[in-house]
Amino acid sequence: MDDVAQPLLDFIKAHSDWAALVMFVTAFGESFAFISLLFPGTTVLIAAGTLLSAGTLPYTSILIGAILGAVFGDSVSYWLGRSFGGSIARVWPFTRHPDLLSRGILFFERHGGKSVFIGRFFGPIRAVIPLAAGIMLMPRGRFWVANVTSALVWAPMLLLVGDAVGEVGNRLVGQTNTVLVVFGGLTLIGIAAIAWAAVRAARSKP
Repeated sequence: MDDVAQPLLDFIKAHSDWAALVMFVTAFGESFAFISLLFPGTTVLIAAGTLLSAGTLPYTSILIGAILGAVFGDSVSYWLGRSFGGSIARVWPFTRHPDLLSRGILFFERHGGKSVFIGRFFGPIRAVIPLAAGIMLMPRGRFWVANVTSALVWAPMLLLVGDAVGEVGNRLVGQTNTVLVVFGGLTLIGIAAIAWAAVRAARSKP
């Protein structure tokens, strides 16, 4: 995976004007079911965040690119699941890893519509949940709400984690960066609380 991540980081360091597009492609690859297994999107997003504290990358543009890529990746997966249904299981990578799709469908059956939001933060099934939502014919409106809101949390969270790491590494104490780190910490706490509640609710079911 480092063979993919490092060249991308080197490219955006040298060509910051392309950073937003690279972040779009990165988040899309991490969210799209047929690429995510081969694409180190989370690694690249966190690593890109470390460049923020050094002022190497423009924060706003890469944030927008990452959010849009995440939304678009989930949307395409959902559309494929809704259009082709269970026949998706006969296509790679599910022919080699049949458990991936079944786990995604089981997760959706347990948690319903909120699984699209929750699943965004669980690496092994992140890209499969939207596909499962499409196969299970989740209403489009509910899917879009969960898709967009989860992307609005997920992408900034990864970038802010990277920013915090870069901040510590560079021993910077700027007030703006401190606010961003605090926001990132609160976001992580919120996601952990959501995940804990979901797991507890699943265990309480007979």
